[in-house]
Amino acid sequence: MSYSLSHRARGGLLVGLVAFLGACVSGGAPTPAAAPKPDPRVGLRAGLFDAAEAAWNLRVVSKTPSPEPFAGQTNSDLAFAGKYAIQGNYAGYQVWDLSNPAQPVLAASLHCPASQSDVSVYGNLLFVSGEGLSGRLDCGTQGVRDTVSSIRLRGLRIFDITDIKNPKNVANVQTCRGSHTHTVLEDPKDKENVYVYISGSAGIRSPNELPGCVRETPDVNPNSALFRIEVIKIPLANPERAAIVSSPRIFNDLVAPPQHGEAPEDRANAERMMAAAKASGAFMIEIEGTTMVAPPQFTRPLLDSIVRARGGSGAATREDSAALRANINDIVGRMVGITPARRNGPRPGPTQCHDITVYPAIGLAGGACEGYGLLLDITDPVNPRRIGAVADSNFSYWHSATFNNDGTKILFTDEWGGGGGPKCRASDPTAWGANAIFTLANRTMTFQSYYKLPAPQTSLENCVAHNGKLIPIPGRDVMVQSWYQGGISVFDWTDAARPVEIAFHDRGPVDSTRMGNGGSWSVYWYNGLIVSSEIARGLDIFELTPSAYLTKNEIDAANTVRFAQLNPQGQPKIVWPASFALSRAYVDQLERSSGLPARRLADVRAKLSAAEGMSGAARSEALHALGRSLDAETGSSDAAKVKLLAGSVHALASAN
Repeated sequence: MSYSLSHRARGGLLVGLVAFLGACVSGGAPTPAAAPKPDPRVGLRAGLFDAAEAAWNLRVVSKTPSPEPFAGQTNSDLAFAGKYAIQGNYAGYQVWDLSNPAQPVLAASLHCPASQSDVSVYGNLLFVSGEGLSGRLDCGTQGVRDTVSSIRLRGLRIFDITDIKNPKNVANVQTCRGSHTHTVLEDPKDKENVYVYISGSAGIRSPNELPGCVRETPDVNPNSALFRIEVIKIPLANPERAAIVSSPRIFNDLVAPPQHGEAPEDRANAERMMAAAKASGAFMIEIEGTTMVAPPQFTRPLLDSIVRARGGSGAATREDSAALRANINDIVGRMVGITPARRNGPRPGPTQCHDITVYPAIGLAGGACEGYGLLLDITDPVNPRRIGAVADSNFSYWHSATFNNDGTKILFTDEWGGGGGPKCRASDPTAWGANAIFTLANRTMTFQSYYKLPAPQTSLENCVAHNGKLIPIPGRDVMVQSWYQGGISVFDWTDAARPVEIAFHDRGPVDSTRMGNGGSWSVYWYNGLIVSSEIARGLDIFELTPSAYLTKNEIDAANTVRFAQLNPQGQPKIVWPASFALSRAYVDQLERSSGLPARRLADVRAKLSAAEGMSGAARSEALHALGRSLDAETGSSDAAKVKLLAGSVHALASAN
């Protein structure tokens, strides 16, 4: 995500340019139900650190403001290692010690400006993305003024964090489009290396700055930096040898997806802004039916080039500006790969992904790739293959992907409008800026439903689907997700056709008079905590609380899952250790879905309690006996859940 950009609604092709510039659900899910009425998220008082808040089925554990020099800069994504949360920020990154989640402690930080400093970890290595033009190899704060520079960093920074308080920059891998986001992939067959997929959405840099960067399309030049991702191989014993080993063209043969236009309210606003921009003398770009205002950071280097080309110096003249106006459409066309032949032919599809979520345990990845949701085979990490693609005219910018734990579903988010605009207003379509949920069978994606934050937000709150992750509730598909100034939402999508919200937290707008910079960029469950990177405020930590939709046993069972590390675009297989909480969670779910008669459920609970009071062989035999009786159960309307319960009881008996 690039918070300040509004390019997502323009469709996949132009992203690089502007970046540069009602029934019970079987299986234990709750009966669909709305949040409290009236919804407490509506009408919250505005403020930066004193905004009114609303929470439902979540407890706020702590709210920690960003320290200097990160205060006032955009907080970005999160990664986790041991007791630490590593928080990206446009000014670098911060390392928070979560040993006491009520009072996180800043254990380390690195002031290293870049856009957008997304972070991931693997072992003792930390990876940080850099895409903006001002990022420097030396982490300096003075930026980079030259159009072509040997000190610019656009790609992946690699740090050794063996001593996390004293990181060492061991490598920098430069890429032609920079690294907007990245994905760490461990190959189960290769223990000597780790792989990183680079998703870059900026314009292609000059070959004078990085040799080999080609702007022409693949049909013109097979070495084109368009329509591909980069695969970096990092030798774990020698990370300084990290290098790009392949550039898979996973977008080949895709055509431009169907698109919806702007919402009526936004269309009217855009027309007014466009007229004002033209009147002020702004440079306008018209390309493939879309008109945009070219930002100064884009036009300034172009004007400088025109001045130098005529042998001049100093500020651009009126004649220089006229020359740029006459040629800007052709310049932009070349940058985004629009050849003269293409102007009269079918428009191609996306030229890069935004996020790629890898699930090594099932050998698949979900690529959220601007105008498409892709399914990738990653069994050969160096050569990922596209095996499926879906498009949707209700989607504007496919942003991120999440699989459910058993790999039978995949969810894509739509960062409608780039995350910088209000897309959760009461007037906005419910299918815009939402999630799209697909079932996954035989490696084929089949659409089932949309899920969107159900509480309307104001026109002063940027709100759209963004980053989230599974919460390890056994037997269910539950996810926590950020919605920028829409706050965070916890929802159950066990029934792919009927997702339902079960918890939330929200604040009022950052500013009561204008659109402000704030909201949850990303939120993830990690070892019993829900941790949110608040764009403007800092680090928020929450805990789930029991409710009609989520019992204490389900929460306790989730909290038995422990990760040594967790990355935004990496999805580990969730495995629940044997525990009484796990077995009781399944019993609670059978009660919720009426999967077993009440008398039978009471009997199972009584036998679990009795066994818990025993020890040694007596406990083991009592649990095995209960497990055998459940194996033979024939009176259930939810046989699959009874099987899970029986398996958990036998595992508990064997673990005794």
